[in-house]
Amino acid sequence: MAQTNTETTKPQFDIFNFLYKYGTIILIFVLIIVFASANPAFLQTNNIISILRSISIVTIIAIGITISLSVGGFDLSVGSVASLANAIVISMFVWYGQPTLIALVAAFTAALLVGLFNAFMIVKVKIPDLLLTLAVMFIIQGVALTYTRGATISQNMIMSDGSYATGQISPIFAKLGQVPYIIIIMLVAVVVVHIFLTYTKHGRYMYVIGGNEEAARLSGIPVNKYKVVAYLMSAFFAALGGIVLASRVMTAEINAGGPYLMDAVAAAFIGFAVLGAGKPNAFGTFIGAVLIGILANGLVMMSVPYYAMDIVKGTVLALALAVTYYKLK
Repeated sequence: MAQTNTETTKPQFDIFNFLYKYGTIILIFVLIIVFASANPAFLQTNNIISILRSISIVTIIAIGITISLSVGGFDLSVGSVASLANAIVISMFVWYGQPTLIALVAAFTAALLVGLFNAFMIVKVKIPDLLLTLAVMFIIQGVALTYTRGATISQNMIMSDGSYATGQISPIFAKLGQVPYIIIIMLVAVVVVHIFLTYTKHGRYMYVIGGNEEAARLSGIPVNKYKVVAYLMSAFFAALGGIVLASRVMTAEINAGGPYLMDAVAAAFIGFAVLGAGKPNAFGTFIGAVLIGILANGLVMMSVPYYAMDIVKGTVLALALAVTYYKLK
């Protein structure tokens, strides 16, 4: 009598899939252990708060990039938009003596105009987003430099006519860049955008557009409208990052938002792989920013030269892109 053997195939453990989902979080814990072993002060409360404060502006700007990525775009102009908003909000106080509300409205309005221009040129003129926003990055850098006349804007600065600026930065505005407000603003931005992209129909529409624009169009989704919204939101969060930066340092430095672009891009792309999301998402972006913040802080505490930081950041970004796009193939 023939016997039939039924073999039950056990699911094999996929180490690559496991690392894709949890590798970033595991790496964060490994870095914490390494840096804490090298310097016990790394785990002190003050240092943890310092890390969260240092990643706040990067995270806020990266949230804007995340939204543009959700519709299959890529906004490289966010650093320049942050610089422009930074310059305008401080100048409203120092040069023109305006109240906080007017200063904020002016900065956000300028940023949204840039976002609207980006959207028009990408949606209507059909310029590839990467090329257009790269060009706009240089344009807005020039606009910001022209506006500030290539000088740092600060209280009691010497004006072009030799007099001193009499405007004062509002104490209320100054609190935005202080702990805990700067951290609260970051966390609120992450939570709001996470809920928007994950749990609302508008966020899901954006993901559909980013996944297959033609299929989204055929299914009745107003693709152009959502692309415009995405670039406006990207500009809004870039401006928010620039405004928070202005509040933190109480001056408008030349190209103040430029140094945050690379970290913001890295955080957004690292976020693709967090918990296996496989798509741009606010929570992943925050985790990516935490990873970058821990790296930067730990390397400083280990006395690694500042000029070597970009090597580490660039390597982390390259690895994140390699894992993400290998998995998405």
